[in-house]
Amino acid sequence: MEYKLTTPLTEEVTRKLRAGDTVLLSGVIYTARDAAHKRLCECLDRGEELPIDVKDAAIYYAGPTPARPGQAIGACGPTTSYRMDAYAPRLLHLGLKAMIGKGKRSDQVVDAMKETGAVYLAAIGGAGALMASRVKIAQLVCYEDLGSEAIRRLEVEEMPLTVVIDSLGNNLYQTGPQEYRAAMEQR
Repeated sequence: MEYKLTTPLTEEVTRKLRAGDTVLLSGVIYTARDAAHKRLCECLDRGEELPIDVKDAAIYYAGPTPARPGQAIGACGPTTSYRMDAYAPRLLHLGLKAMIGKGKRSDQVVDAMKETGAVYLAAIGGAGALMASRVKIAQLVCYEDLGSEAIRRLEVEEMPLTVVIDSLGNNLYQTGPQEYRAAMEQR
């Protein structure tokens, strides 16, 4: 199935998505990589309010390059998601509904997704220019000292994504190779 979705993402919406579905995502998303995730969790440890509202939000695991003249943002491809696995369950329990990146996730992250109704979406790796073309506005939110890893607020239009792990725990990284082998055996 293909869905055109706009943030914020409610649990009702994310629980309908299934591994393998295509999503064209529009609205506000945030960029954050591991250094920013660590700082977010440190804020929580100190009892402070987060600099972004993660409830019903989507976080894109990306560290965009500087924008060229006339562009909202530079290349903006996904980074490997497992580096956020130590922090993701905590944010999911605060209401985060979608994570965007590439690569496998830990069992702890998948369990938290099932508990909270969240999804993991894959962006096309190696296609930073394509992803950047979907960003209409980019604004620095916090942690400027982190450079490309600072948290940014992006307004995106029909960013092409694939549901890799759904809220039931269905996982294309597991089922995809199995289905491919089965198809090859039938030849």
